[in-house]
Amino acid sequence: MLIDISLPLTNDFPVWPGDPKINISTISSMDKGDTCNVSYMKMGVHAGTHIDAPHHFMNNNITVEKLSLDTLVGVVYVVEIAEEPKVINNKVLQNSTIPKGIDRLIIKTENSKLWNLKYTTFNKNFVAIDKSGAEWIVKRGIKLVGVDYLSVAPFEDGIPTHQILLGAQVIIVEGLNLSAIDGGYYELFCLPLKIPGCDGSPARAVLKQLNNYP
Repeated sequence: MLIDISLPLTNDFPVWPGDPKINISTISSMDKGDTCNVSYMKMGVHAGTHIDAPHHFMNNNITVEKLSLDTLVGVVYVVEIAEEPKVINNKVLQNSTIPKGIDRLIIKTENSKLWNLKYTTFNKNFVAIDKSGAEWIVKRGIKLVGVDYLSVAPFEDGIPTHQILLGAQVIIVEGLNLSAIDGGYYELFCLPLKIPGCDGSPARAVLKQLNNYP
C-alpha cells in the first residue's frame, strides 16, 4: 500500500513569506454550460511539497530537469526526532537512530503535527536543519534529504544549510506530511515536474513500507 506524504495545494495554503500565493481557479465549467471543466493554476515552484535543485541557491545551472530520478526513487530511512529540538544539528543527528550506509533520509519532527491543524498562516518557528546538521548529512554520503516543513533550513538563517546540501548535490525535498508515518525503512517515490531551467518543482511524494528490511 502506498502512503501519500504530499500536502494538498489550496488557495489558502501557507507559502514562504514574500512568495506568491497559490491561485487555483476555474476558467471553464460544465455547470455553467461549457463543454468541459478546465482549471487554471498560478503558484511558485517552492510551494507545498516540492523539490529544491542546486540552482536554487548555487546559481550553477543544475536545474530540476537534471536531477537524478534514480535518487528520487528508492529505499529511504525515516527517522523520528523524539526530543523535539529547536534545530536539528550534528549532535541531534549523531544521537538519532539513523543507520550507516543509507542514501536517502527523511526527518520527522513536531512540524508534522501542524499539517493536521489545517492552518493557513506560515509558521516561522518550525524545526529545521542548521549548518552543522547539513555538514553531517553530507559527510555521511546521503544523497537526498526530506523534511516536514516548507524549508530544510531555519527561517532566520536559511543560506548556509541550503548551500552546504545543494553544493554537495544533495536533493532536498521540502513540505512532507509525516504525521501518519512511523520511523523505519520505506520505498520512496518522489518525482518533480520536468521544467527545464527551473530551480525547483512541485512534487508528489509517496512511501511504501518495507517490512523485514534490511
